[in-house]
Amino acid sequence: MNKSDFYYELPEELIAQTPLQKRDTSRLMLLDKRTGQIQHSHFYNLPDFLKKGDCLVINDSRVLPARLIGRKKYTGGHIELLLLRNIDSHRWECLVKPGKKIKMGTKLVFGDNELEGTIVDVIEGGNRIVEFKYSGIFMEVLEKLGKTPLPPYIKKELDDPERYQTVYSKELGSAAAPTAGLHFTKELLSRVEENGVKICYLTLHVGLGTFRPVKETQIEEHLMHSEFCTISKDSAEIVNSTIQDGGRIISVGTTSCRTLESFADGDGYVQPGSHWTDIFIYPGYQFKIVNALITNFHLPESTLIMLVSALAGRENILNAYHVAVNERYRFFSFGDAMFIR
Repeated sequence: MNKSDFYYELPEELIAQTPLQKRDTSRLMLLDKRTGQIQHSHFYNLPDFLKKGDCLVINDSRVLPARLIGRKKYTGGHIELLLLRNIDSHRWECLVKPGKKIKMGTKLVFGDNELEGTIVDVIEGGNRIVEFKYSGIFMEVLEKLGKTPLPPYIKKELDDPERYQTVYSKELGSAAAPTAGLHFTKELLSRVEENGVKICYLTLHVGLGTFRPVKETQIEEHLMHSEFCTISKDSAEIVNSTIQDGGRIISVGTTSCRTLESFADGDGYVQPGSHWTDIFIYPGYQFKIVNALITNFHLPESTLIMLVSALAGRENILNAYHVAVNERYRFFSFGDAMFIR
C-alpha cells in the first residue's frame, strides 16, 4: 500500500494546542467498524456505550520529565537534552540540541550543578550517549530539574504538566503520553466499573519514534521503532477471562493495542511477560485480541492512522476524518476522541 493512501487535509487551526478545562468534556466520535456509521457524543457519555462484561485495557506509563535545559560546563553555551532510553544506572541515549557541535567528552551541567553529564559516545543517527553524575536518586533529580516534553506540533508550554499525564499514570518511562487516556477522570473510571466493565492495566513506554514520519512510498518497507512493554499475570488473566466469557477487549489507545497484539499467542489469548515490540499494524492485519479501540485523531500518513485503518477499514477511517474536519473536531494529543466499535 502507498503512504499517500492515508493522507487527508487538516487545517492547522484544528490541531489542539491546549487541553480542555475538564478532561472528559472532549467530543467523542463513535464509528461502527463494520458499517462505517458515525455518531457524535462526548467522552463523559462513554459508559453508555460500554457493555457489562467488556474489558478496558489501559496503558499506565507515565511521561518522564525528560527535557533537560542546561549549559556547557566550560563555555556556558546553551544546551538541551531529551532523554530517550535508559542504558544503565548512569547512562542515557539522548537527543541533543544544538547537536552538531557537541563532541565526545563535552561536559554539561544542569540546575545549580546538581546534575552533570558527559558525552561518552555518538551513535548512528546523531544521538548521544550521556553519562550522568549526581547525588542521591536520579529520578528525584530529574523530577526537580526536568520538564515534560511535548509533541512537536504543540507550540505552547503547559501551565500544569499533569495535564500531559493520564490520571492513572504510574510507571515512569515514556517520552510521550499515551494520549487516548487523557480524557479519563477518576470519576469516569468509577462509573465504568460500576456498569460491570472490567479495567486492567499494562505498560508500554512510548518512544519518540511514535512521531517518526513514514518516509517510504510503500508502507510495507517502513522500519517500525521498538518500545518496551509489559503485561502482568493478573492483567493477562483478566483479558483472557473476558475473551472466554465472550466480552469485548477494548483497547484504550494504540499503545495498548500494539501491546496486546504483541503478547497474543496462537490460540488467541494473551501471555504475560515483558519484551520490546516493533509490531507494525496496517490494513490486512488480522487482530487476535482487540475488538474495539478508544483513540484520538492521528496525523496524516502516520503509522497510527494505518493502525486504526486496519481495525475499521481505510475508507471508513478517511470518511470519519473528513467528517471530523467538517465538524471542527480537535486533533492530536490534546484533541477529541474516537471510539471504534
